[in-house]
Amino acid sequence: MSGVQILIVGEEDGDQRLDRWLRRMFPHVNQGRIEKMCRKGELRVEGGRVKPATRLEVGQKVRIPPLPQPGARPERTETRVSDKDAKLIRDCVIYMDDDVIAINKPAGLPTQGGSKQTRHVDGLAEALKFDLDEKPRLVHRLDKDTSGVLLLARTRAAAQGLTAAMRHKETRKIYWAVVAGVPTPYLGEIKYGLVKAAGHGRQGEGEKMICLHPRDVDSTPGAKRAITQYATLYRVASRAAWVAMEPITGRTHQLRAHMAEIGHPIAGDGKYGGSAQENMGDGWGAKLGGIISNKLHLHARSMTFEHPTTRKAVTVTAELPDHIAHTFETFGWTPDLAADDPFEALR
Repeated sequence: MSGVQILIVGEEDGDQRLDRWLRRMFPHVNQGRIEKMCRKGELRVEGGRVKPATRLEVGQKVRIPPLPQPGARPERTETRVSDKDAKLIRDCVIYMDDDVIAINKPAGLPTQGGSKQTRHVDGLAEALKFDLDEKPRLVHRLDKDTSGVLLLARTRAAAQGLTAAMRHKETRKIYWAVVAGVPTPYLGEIKYGLVKAAGHGRQGEGEKMICLHPRDVDSTPGAKRAITQYATLYRVASRAAWVAMEPITGRTHQLRAHMAEIGHPIAGDGKYGGSAQENMGDGWGAKLGGIISNKLHLHARSMTFEHPTTRKAVTVTAELPDHIAHTFETFGWTPDLAADDPFEALR
């Protein structure tokens, strides 16, 4: 075992996740050990407790507890991806250049590992190295059951650029969803704050967000402001609607919680819409019934971002997954019916 070490974050390592920085510095230390060191408070930045996702700043002091010597107890430094999974994730690629890869994430595939999750995009990204030595890095995430555009950076510099662009709201994400009932007005903005419900597991299992009136956000510990713009594109009588959504803020489960709060949960969303056929709002509950799939009908349709090298705007669009495409076909909708910018009237 090594002794306690104090390392200084270098000029090229600013705005990098702690776990990724540590794995690069100590390739023989795996993610599980890093998470354990954080939970126990052994790994500290500027003397304070941290999480694996904590972002480092240039010049910060990182306290690293005694680590096993390389080879003393072999630990895997690379996830072995089966040929089947490698083909699956490569077939998801919808955009790639020297700096960025975008995939159309399948519904049901987690973005990162967590409680009982061993197969996820972050692990399968080993199969997306192509001609580079390092696997691409995640710069944002989608819920497990949400499909659509997910960006990965192929270099550390690209990751810093994309992360900074997202932090400064220089990216634009448009989601499509099928919701119960028909939201009115057809074009609007939802401003409920969000706070995490108490009593869930340490790793976030069962995590659920509760909506708050904007006036109560500042007085509620842990609450954050959240804004979602929505546009009702097409409807089936009063039973269901195709809705476009643009999250102005990026909170956990924001779109799902917001739509449920206004009485129009996203189809297939048992967490926020309930499992019953009907709900207490004007909608029909998360289950639309009949031949409509019970899978979550939420899809990250497009993402426009500033390219980290060229500085030009790039827009990536993802095709609908099979279960949402089937619902569209059932209701007589086609993707080309959507306006290029359904939120133009709000600008």
